[in-house]
Amino acid sequence: MTNKFATLMGRPSPVAHAVTACASPAARACMACVLAVVGVVVVSAQVKQGATTADVANYTGADRMQKIVAGAKKEGTLTVYTSLQTADIGKLGAAFEKKYGVKVVPWRSGSEDIVQRSVQEARANRNTVDVIETNGPELESIHRENLLQAIKSPYLADLIAPAILPHGEWVGTRLNVFVQAYNTRQVKKQDLPKTWEDLANPKWKGKIGIEQEDSDWLAGIFSDIGDARARKVFKDIVTANGMSVRKGHTLLTQLVVSGEVPLALTVYNYKAEQLKKQGAPIDWFVIGNAIARPNGIGVARKAPHPHAAVLFYDFELSPEGQQIIADLEFVPTSKKIDTPLNKVPMKFVDAKVAIDEYDKWKGLYRQLFNIRGS
Repeated sequence: MTNKFATLMGRPSPVAHAVTACASPAARACMACVLAVVGVVVVSAQVKQGATTADVANYTGADRMQKIVAGAKKEGTLTVYTSLQTADIGKLGAAFEKKYGVKVVPWRSGSEDIVQRSVQEARANRNTVDVIETNGPELESIHRENLLQAIKSPYLADLIAPAILPHGEWVGTRLNVFVQAYNTRQVKKQDLPKTWEDLANPKWKGKIGIEQEDSDWLAGIFSDIGDARARKVFKDIVTANGMSVRKGHTLLTQLVVSGEVPLALTVYNYKAEQLKKQGAPIDWFVIGNAIARPNGIGVARKAPHPHAAVLFYDFELSPEGQQIIADLEFVPTSKKIDTPLNKVPMKFVDAKVAIDEYDKWKGLYRQLFNIRGS
């Protein structure tokens, strides 16, 4: 027989020798059960000893999940660099830890800081991060630094097309959907603008706000309604009614709640929905097509805990992980999860365009909305 049990974790075992000595298949099956009960793990429970991220990422055998879970449990932990809010990554991490017994250690910061730290550590050959979970354009930047590993996950087939990149080194797990939000005490639903041109009406003077760095949203709008119309409509709005420019989407959304900015043009739908469900006087709507940008996850090419990293990647893409994302009011990219925004028409922003044409759209954004400074 093939000496399947002859070596346990690289060491000869008297028990394993007893298995190989058994003549009958029934006896061998019985002994295999004994090994499982006493907690002995055989070599086949890992991709291989000292596996690299590429080894784990490219393994597609029928026992893939068994091997990855066993390896992750042995590693015991993983580090995630994320720009998700602490409470949001906390819920994802807690569910993962409960399911697999593998501890998630998050380091939370802004997406630009995540890029900077990831690149600096890689250049110093300090392999600290296992998983990077952040905005699409920043993940694309990290991909271009050759720091991410493509994963052959069975859950990729469940995702919408815009979530899949040709290189496969990061994948969209959720959509950042730019919507318009309003204070329900100051703006009546029946008075909401139906077109961008409606916002040039003098009744909106001093009431409109926007986030100061949403140039990728602007690129999506220009692609959706055309260059000439977009230039004219936003120039007309600013000339007629001004524009309150604020830094940070969370701040802008909170200012809608307070009434300081009665109507905001670039709010993330999940934050408006979270506050609405908490009883805040805010609701959201869409003028034309909603502009959407995939944000997502990538596994570090030199992850110190490769099994745990790939397991977390799979978990976030799985129906279970995607449902958690939906419960946090994000828009999951899995076709198996239904959300209200699945029925909203969307225009997707390409992360590559957001990087390659960044200076163009940043300059135009600042010009149209009279934004000063760097």
